[in-house]
Amino acid sequence: MRVIELAAAGVDSLRIVEKPTPKPAAGEVLLKMKAASLNYRDLASVRGAYGPSQRFPMVPLSDGCGEVVEVGAEVRRVKPGDRVATLFFQNWIGGGPALEAISTALGGTLDGVWQEYVVLSENGVSKVPEHLGDFEVATLPCAALTAWRALVVEGRLKAGDTIVAQGTGGVSIFALQFAKLHGAQVIITSSSDEKLAHAKRLGADHLINYKQRPEWAKAVKEITGGRGADQVVEVGGAGTVVESLKAVRIGGHVSIIGALTGLTKDIEIRLILGGNLRVQGITVGSRESFEQMCRAIALHKMKPVIDKVFPFAATTDAFAYMAGQQHFGKIVIDFAA
Repeated sequence: MRVIELAAAGVDSLRIVEKPTPKPAAGEVLLKMKAASLNYRDLASVRGAYGPSQRFPMVPLSDGCGEVVEVGAEVRRVKPGDRVATLFFQNWIGGGPALEAISTALGGTLDGVWQEYVVLSENGVSKVPEHLGDFEVATLPCAALTAWRALVVEGRLKAGDTIVAQGTGGVSIFALQFAKLHGAQVIITSSSDEKLAHAKRLGADHLINYKQRPEWAKAVKEITGGRGADQVVEVGGAGTVVESLKAVRIGGHVSIIGALTGLTKDIEIRLILGGNLRVQGITVGSRESFEQMCRAIALHKMKPVIDKVFPFAATTDAFAYMAGQQHFGKIVIDFAA
């Protein structure tokens, strides 16, 4: 079988290798992979951003859709023929995060899914909504679940709330979709008027071009009559977190899910203290939350937004496209192409 393997840090170190098709042991399942999707975390990992803790060689990508083709002894959760998503954390079944759970990430601690066949624990896969195609299923494990946990599980989203989603990448577009599904008002920020117009067509209520309004928290306050947003989905990191803290209402919630503009920033503690804010780091979520999310997606027949699809071996092109930050929604890998 073909496997994409990262031999050393750097996109140029990605290579196609041939390996034997694995066999599932007791409690394991063999998947024939149909599709996978890219997250910014994958680009950072391939670039070697995780430093000395990163291991080589490594198979990238956490998010995939596969068909169960064989099961080991004592497997009960799925059967051959089932279509499943791979779960980002293989051992985070339910409850809050714990070290033993978040130490089992595909495409990081564990080899990922950029391989034609993969063996996983039966606990590390989940059945998916029937109305979604393989490409759409492959977008769910990381970006969708991150947005769901931020807004719904931790943020306790309800109808009538106002949320801010930064940018138009995978997590932010899922946040837009989940917020509208719950009857919330959505403010989207972007530097591109074209992307903002696309977000408007998806249901965004208010648009802020942060190049035109660098102090975009003031715009959020204007939109909300001075109150501020109930939640901000913070993907920028050091370059945007202060604006996020200024943009939320008293007692508001800021979910920090990314660091596109850096990891370190001096922050006036008074913004958090005086605002009684809840600031929380979000690293994806549990299988229990994933399956809750999938029930909501199925009920509302929600469709993920896919920007572009690349063939299996187009490693350089796919990551270059992500690095260019021109995508709106998700980037997908087609294993049949």
